[in-house]
Amino acid sequence: MDKIREQLRNPLISAIAGFVIGLIIGLPVLGWGLWPVKWVNADPSQLRDDYKQEYLCLVIDSYARKGDTAIAMQRFEALGESGGSLLDALKPGTCNLSEGDINSFRALVMRPTVPLPGETAVPTQPPAAGGGSRVGLVVLLCLVTLGVGAGLVYLLVIRKRPVKTESPAGMAQDLNRQAERTDFAAEGQEAPISQYMTTYIMGDDLYDDSFSIDSPTGEFLGECGVGISETIGVGDPKKVTAFEVWLFDKNDIQTVTKVLMSPHAFNDPAIRQRLESKGEPIEVAKERRVLLETATLQLEARVVDVSLGGGALPENSYFERLTLELAVWPKS
Repeated sequence: MDKIREQLRNPLISAIAGFVIGLIIGLPVLGWGLWPVKWVNADPSQLRDDYKQEYLCLVIDSYARKGDTAIAMQRFEALGESGGSLLDALKPGTCNLSEGDINSFRALVMRPTVPLPGETAVPTQPPAAGGGSRVGLVVLLCLVTLGVGAGLVYLLVIRKRPVKTESPAGMAQDLNRQAERTDFAAEGQEAPISQYMTTYIMGDDLYDDSFSIDSPTGEFLGECGVGISETIGVGDPKKVTAFEVWLFDKNDIQTVTKVLMSPHAFNDPAIRQRLESKGEPIEVAKERRVLLETATLQLEARVVDVSLGGGALPENSYFERLTLELAVWPKS
């Protein structure tokens, strides 16, 4: 269902789906069931052949009784192109017509169109466009049901889909991909065996990134990572004032840790003293590089980007965003 909703976000696919639903609802249900097309005041030229013949008989009978040339010709021409063939096929006795009545009407029809003295020219009227009216009605019905179908798709699927708001962790991943990594070879250094980007964005209260360190041959050498060390203030989201950067070496019994602190936390004696037990305190600053060493590994943590907040709390007291680059080399 989620995949279908994802596809229906495309306006073209939504329009096609609405059109199909409109046809399904419009033609069988509305067009033929609830509101079928009804013929009203159909033109004689649209009658079945047996009804056309009966109509012609009535026209001839009326002319034989009243002798009204203009009305007789107007009624005859309403039969359209089939009038002549019907008249030629008409036999005496059909509809109780005499041979004289039929021949008299044929003489009228064969008379030149120029009116005789004392007569009025018979106006020629084209057959009523009953068929066109029906086609127009069907087209209108399809358009209406298309709109109804599109509206149903919007209300039932598109409008009801949950609005996806990207999480802080998701935005952090985007920033990691966009961040430019250090080209150590261009700086005249040996390329690291492991190189990672990690980003914290305020609101990611469970932030704790860790990475495996492997040799070029795939041998496991250790791990490194960054996690929340200390918060400040109350309420959600948490206001992080310090992070722990750590390095674990499988050949060393001790994990090395250093604490990256906001300027406020670094200059607050109480906070600084409390965090010193976790590792060496370092005041954060953009492009600052922090070195961690174990028995066989060396890690450099570079502050790629940092944004600090304050507001109701002291200025520069917590992190709104922090991006670190972690690069690891084996110690020679």
